[in-house]
Formats: sequence, structure tokens, C-alpha cells
Amino acid sequence: MLLPGARAEASLAPQMETVRPLVLEGTHVRLEPLSWEHLQPLSAIATRHRETYRLTSVPAEAEGMAGYLELAFAQAEAKTGLPFATLERAHGTVVGSTRFWNLEYWSWPAGHPLRRPEGVPDAVEIGYSWLAPEAQRTAINTEAKLLMLAHAFERWQVHRVTIKTDVRNARSRAAIERLGARLDGVVRVATPASDGGIRDTALYSLLASEWPQVQERLRARLAARR
Repeated sequence: MLLPGARAEASLAPQMETVRPLVLEGTHVRLEPLSWEHLQPLSAIATRHRETYRLTSVPAEAEGMAGYLELAFAQAEAKTGLPFATLERAHGTVVGSTRFWNLEYWSWPAGHPLRRPEGVPDAVEIGYSWLAPEAQRTAINTEAKLLMLAHAFERWQVHRVTIKTDVRNARSRAAIERLGARLDGVVRVATPASDGGIRDTALYSLLASEWPQVQERLRARLAARR
């Protein structure tokens, strides 16, 4: 179920939906499929606010941002990712980007009650999320997460949503924990870090059984911002 007045521009199946490009739109935010049209505004944001992205992988140069988009498009082509540009809905201004990615399609025996239609993921990660400073900790961020989680748990009916961040990124970790996600653990020496070293990764998750309470909490936070 989407927010009142929200819509997903995809054909709605009666049960689970397959992964396909879509628009998620609410009162404050519009998440639309990432395209080359978003390269310039995303590059402009990233160039202006470098101090904000010290522990987040946001390319500083236009060439790097082009590579960032190419990776997103490759994930979309392989159906392992679904990237979005994040827009402030009132003015249509690009304020960042986010992505469903690491879509997991588990192998179930034929006839198993948890076996899904082809193209429907069992679990997914929300990542590559970054916003211009003026959009951080606003209704834009809260509603974007609400829309994405609603789609994952209600349209795809996933069992788990994973969210990861650099263990040193206190602001990101606090935002994830405000969603109601639980820390599963820290993966040591996990991946290259955005500041040039190797990072430890804080691994969080939300489960389908936890979604009703998380949704209620996010709706209350959103209502309080009106």
C-alpha cells in the first residue's frame, strides 16, 4: 500500500509484482527512474557539498558521476538493481539518488509454498542513497524510505530489506536506526571506503514481520513534519 495520493507507475498485479522500472511518488518526493538527464543536476549537487559525502560514495567529478550512472544502468539491465533520481516534488528539483539493488532471487524447490513467480525477489537492499544537505533529515528523506519500503514489502513481498553503511558514518547509522532497522553486525574489512581506505560495514535489516510497526512509525514521523 502506498501513501494516500501516492502512485506507482507500473502495472499493478493482483499478487506479487515483478521487478520493472517504476515511479514512486508521494506528497513531498518523487522517485523516478535514473537517466542521463539526471547527470548534470546530480554532478552539481555532488560538487557543491563535498564535505557531506566524505563517508558516502558520491563521485566528485562529472566523469565519475557518469560511471556511477553506467553502473546503475548495468544493474537495472541485469535486474539486480532499480536506480532512482530523488526529486523534491513541489518544484521537480533533483536532490539526490537512491537505489534498490542486490536483489536476491532464492532457489526454492518446485511446489514449495515460498516459491515465487519468476522476476520477483525474495530479498533486496536499499542503498546508494544520498541527498543534498538541504534535503537531509526532511520529509523528503522520510517519505522516500516509506515509499521504497512499502513497495518492497507489499508489492514484491520480500522477506528482508537490507541497509548497509560505513561503520564510521554516525549520521547514516542514526538515520537507519530511526527507520527501525536492527543491526545484524559489522563486517570487518568489507569494501573500499569512499575516503580511500578500506571500510568496516555496519549491516542492518528490516523483516517483513517488522514492517507494520515500521510503517506506522514512519507515517507518524511524516505527519509530524506537516
